[in-house]
Amino acid sequence: MRKTILSISLFSLLMLGCVPGGGGEGGGSSLLPILPFVVIFALFYFLILRPQQKQNKARKEMLANIKRGDDVITSGGIYGKILNISENNVVTLEIAKNVSIHITKDGITGLSKSAEVGKNAKEDKPKK
Repeated sequence: MRKTILSISLFSLLMLGCVPGGGGEGGGSSLLPILPFVVIFALFYFLILRPQQKQNKARKEMLANIKRGDDVITSGGIYGKILNISENNVVTLEIAKNVSIHITKDGITGLSKSAEVGKNAKEDKPKK
């Protein structure tokens, strides 16, 4: 990563004419000094912005498709089963027998599999 940043920095200095013999002789294109900034923006877009947009799109799609009976995990780490989804995006989760909580739909971070939750709970119990 450092080599890439260093090479981009040297390239930008060369293009701006700050390094001797780097094209500062005049008569050059006026777009040439802007090129390093365009390259940096393109790298920033493809390495940071685009993956984040894909992740947000997938999360919105997941939240739009949740339904009653789905096992979910909240942003606080609570596992539960959806009992009800109201009109104003309030979800009722059953987190234990006869124990339910109300959270916003945005508080759900993902779907979970009830088999994995039960399996992990059985493994965590100490053997006597």
